[in-house]
Parts: sequence; structure tokens; C-alpha cells
Amino acid sequence: MPEQDPSAPPQLTPEEQEMLEQQMREIRIEDILAQTVASLLNLSARRIVKDDEVDLDQARTGIEAVRVLRDLLPPEVAEAVQEPLSQVQLLYAQRAGAQDGDSGSGEAAPGGAPGAGAPAAEPEPPKPQSPPGPKLWTPGRD
Repeated sequence: MPEQDPSAPPQLTPEEQEMLEQQMREIRIEDILAQTVASLLNLSARRIVKDDEVDLDQARTGIEAVRVLRDLLPPEVAEAVQEPLSQVQLLYAQRAGAQDGDSGSGEAAPGGAPGAGAPAAEPEPPKPQSPPGPKLWTPGRD
């Protein structure tokens, strides 16, 4: 029997191949999207709350990705995602506000609002408003 390359994927038995094929026939894209959304929410929250892993840019990207993917989910799943998404957005806003307050930079928090405790240098001219919706916060959108 020839030796297998250790970096190559392991050979599957015919039974394992059939099980994999059956799973691939049954899985739906919506299932993968739901798993991805859950992973993005968990990782985004981690990048906000774990002091040794804070990366607000990564958290913001994760939040934006969830907001886009949520619209592709079945309605009942999208509804279930709303509360955890709102919680992660709130954590983000609190952490970004705390960092702005610590630095006194006056930078705007995501969504165009001045950071907590940091006055804006000049008021910006009003921008066209998006139609109101049930959205709590939208990263990258005014």
C-alpha cells in the first residue's frame, strides 16, 4: 500500500463518501447563512468585549455583514437574529463611545454621530435621510 502524503486530505471510505454526499444533497444555503450569521455575531461581540482582542474595525465589518446577510435569511430566522444583532450594535456603540471619550479625538462614531464626550469640531450640513425603519444603527450609513 503506497504511503499517503500527510498534507493531503484523508481518503474517505465509500460509506463516508455516501454520507457526505447525502449531507450535501440536504443542506440548504439558508442553513449555511444562518450558521455564518451566528459565527459573525459571536466573533464581533468578542472583538468588542475581550480587552486583549479589541478590534472595532473587525467588529464593525462583522456587524455590517450580519445586516446584509439577515435580509437573505428566512423571515423567522431574520427575526431571531434581530435581538442579538441589536445587542452587539449596542456593545459596539458603548465601546466606541468609551474609546472616543478616552482619546478626546472628536471623531464621529459609526453612523455619523459624534462620539460620547467628544464634541464635534463643526456641525455638518444635513444629509439626505434614509426612510425610517426599525433599524437601531447602521454601520457605514448616515
